[in-house]
Amino acid sequence: MSQYVANKDAEVPIERYEQLVAYFEQACKPRQRWRIGTEYEKVAVRATDGHAVPFTGGIEEVLRHLAERYAWMPIVEDGRIVALQGDGASVTLEPGGQLELSGQVCESVHCARKEFEQHVKEIVGVGDDLGIAFLGLGMQPISTLQEIEWVPKKRYGIMGPYMLRVGTLGQRMMKQTATVQVNIDYGSERDAMMKMRVGMGIAPLLTAMFANSPICDGRLNGYLSFRGHIWTDTDAARCGLLPFVFNERSGFTDYVEYALDVPMYFLVRDGRWTDMTAFTFRRFWTEGYHGERATLADWDAHLTTLFPEFRMKRYIEARSIDSQSPELMLAAPAMIKGIFYTDDCLLAAWDIVKQWKWEERQTLYHAVHREALRARIRGIEVRELARELVDIAEASLNRQAQLNAAGDSEAVYLEQLRDQVRRGRCPADAIIDKWNGKWDRTATRLVAGSAYRLAA
Repeated sequence: MSQYVANKDAEVPIERYEQLVAYFEQACKPRQRWRIGTEYEKVAVRATDGHAVPFTGGIEEVLRHLAERYAWMPIVEDGRIVALQGDGASVTLEPGGQLELSGQVCESVHCARKEFEQHVKEIVGVGDDLGIAFLGLGMQPISTLQEIEWVPKKRYGIMGPYMLRVGTLGQRMMKQTATVQVNIDYGSERDAMMKMRVGMGIAPLLTAMFANSPICDGRLNGYLSFRGHIWTDTDAARCGLLPFVFNERSGFTDYVEYALDVPMYFLVRDGRWTDMTAFTFRRFWTEGYHGERATLADWDAHLTTLFPEFRMKRYIEARSIDSQSPELMLAAPAMIKGIFYTDDCLLAAWDIVKQWKWEERQTLYHAVHREALRARIRGIEVRELARELVDIAEASLNRQAQLNAAGDSEAVYLEQLRDQVRRGRCPADAIIDKWNGKWDRTATRLVAGSAYRLAA
């Protein structure tokens, strides 16, 4: 979840509906300015027993050490370090202490690789000194929900109790899960809605390819992407697939209408956080609250609290992928850039999924959480569709021809993913095999086998 930062320039009262739509219109960029941004979340555990690292005396110390050793500026809330700010990037915390790098905006995945490798070097070095391991998994594997300390951020103090009212798994989402998210630009309203349409269409395929959360609470949970399943019972008003994007006539106003009727989480004024969960944004905008009027800064903050599989802000965010091992992390931005930044490849991806009915999409969305690439739709295994999707992304990246010093296109980051998909396997399959095999269902072996390490 994004670190909330008040934007003085956006503290403009919302007088007209058109301002809400203009928020998206003004974000359109010409193709030569399209970039990618990646957000990498990691779960942190004690190296000795695999239990979640508490914020107090653990994750806060990680942030402190990172700030002392590297060029990070601490962000403090009520006297506690809760984030770090760098040059175009930040390190933030999810509610259970999951560490997230919100990377710089990059022209290519090669650029993202340099930043990610530096980040791994930093956190592994600090973690080794503190007895902390960062795991390439999509979920905390050992500690139960109750055993994980809340990060003391005001927004989480509002969100946590609210989750208990709107679903059964929301606090698990907040405290136990980890993902990798990819942000992309759009050129026009039509382009934005096409990307949202394709994104929602292929979301189950992305979940299946990258499924990586089969273990939690110290045992197998019966899912390949339990992280994905958790979102299905977190908060129906703000999560899942959005049906309106599949209407070819949909536009920015449809997303505005959706966002207006989702309950708010909070209102921030002069450092004071107010619980607004009884108000939709539409109600706040039309009625106000204790003399406060809705501003564009409030609208911006509200949009960060919506969690559909693909989310639209001043960019589009792909949210369907479990956090990965370092070897597969960069396959996520490579897949998204390949599919979404070449027009005919975007259309080719849409061709794979465009014929499905809404009910079929919903059924598949739920099925891939348990079965991943073995799920079926219309008698076809998802592995077959995923193979085609990887081929599309690979062809696109080769044509984009953004090369590294060795002359490789960004398709190089898809090699391991391509090999796994062709064998019909997702990362969770390997985790389960090891858990039942050489790891002997022990936490220490799981940590040793899935922890981030420095390259030899």
